[in-house]
Amino acid sequence: MIMTPGLGFFYGGLVGKKNALTILMQSLFSLGWVTILWVLFGFSLAFGPDVAGVIGGPKYFFLMHINERTVMGAFHGPLYAFVMFQLMFAIITPALITGAFANKMKFKAYIAFLTLWSFLVYFPVAHWLWGGGFLQKWGVEDFAGGIVVHATAGFSALATVFYLGARKVKDEPHNVMFVALGTALLWFGWFGFNAGSALRAGGDAAVAFTNTQIAAAFAAITWVILDVLRGGKISTIGFCTGAIAGLATVTPTAGYVTPQAAMIIGIVASLACYAAVQYKARKGWDDALDVWGVHGIGGYTGILLLGIFGTSAVLGSNGLLYGNPVFFGKQFVAGSFASIYSFAVTYAILWIIERFTRLRTSEEEQVKGLDQVELGEVAYK
Repeated sequence: MIMTPGLGFFYGGLVGKKNALTILMQSLFSLGWVTILWVLFGFSLAFGPDVAGVIGGPKYFFLMHINERTVMGAFHGPLYAFVMFQLMFAIITPALITGAFANKMKFKAYIAFLTLWSFLVYFPVAHWLWGGGFLQKWGVEDFAGGIVVHATAGFSALATVFYLGARKVKDEPHNVMFVALGTALLWFGWFGFNAGSALRAGGDAAVAFTNTQIAAAFAAITWVILDVLRGGKISTIGFCTGAIAGLATVTPTAGYVTPQAAMIIGIVASLACYAAVQYKARKGWDDALDVWGVHGIGGYTGILLLGIFGTSAVLGSNGLLYGNPVFFGKQFVAGSFASIYSFAVTYAILWIIERFTRLRTSEEEQVKGLDQVELGEVAYK
């Protein structure tokens, strides 16, 4: 849970002071609104009885048929605890996308986007990978959300970049201290995100915990080195961005690889995400806070690296390095399919929303700042 306001501070520091509160509120609003969607319908659609491998059935709508004694196979505690744990993933995933359309989308349109995206992207994909859907049955693995969280958010973010176009008014990071604070909250919260996905306290969680820290650190330092090698300076924002790239990339692999592999994963995470961010800049894509380059490419890269470094000596399937090219192929197909699906459906969602309400902010609104225009309150007097 602490990751979601942490994300708001991370993004809030990266935008201008006239827009900081709006992007923070977009994260906070997800914390409230997605909770409502989840307990009414979302949990059941993601984790209810499987329907044709595509979606969960209505058994748990309104959290019916659950009480304090209800348990599930993979989680040996009360089902309510699993409901709440998975809710946190559902909350933060669409909030990640907001960094791509910072300052560009009307708040009412964002609420519609949050709703439709949860139902059409997050709930189905979570079922495919984690709820007994067709990708899980096929043998695809995703320990804590390389596909379910980061690839879906990142490639959906790219769709918003293409659909909404560039901002009329671009602003610079206004508070690097907030970026660092947000990174700290995200990094610490990620231990719950990844280690918690073992669904028990034990060796699996400990391996995931260890790999998470290793990959984040190797990626953060690699990003700093890349900045310096390209003629820049040691940058706080660069360090923070690198850490997030490492965390996103290790997420699908965390409980399935060795710590030695996690070191390589951290380095590759920065190389891949850094290259994506530079490519985006050359193409002129206005992904304001590099959601596609960090989360989309990070999550997708992590899925492929799991296909290489996964080992049954830890947990799960052997990867390419251990003589199983079929598993790598499954990871590649699943990651590619889910990314393309997320991009296409998000593009369609934006088109639908625009039929009913104004989607884009105007140049005048961007000049004035969305805090005043959308919220009627400001972060700074």
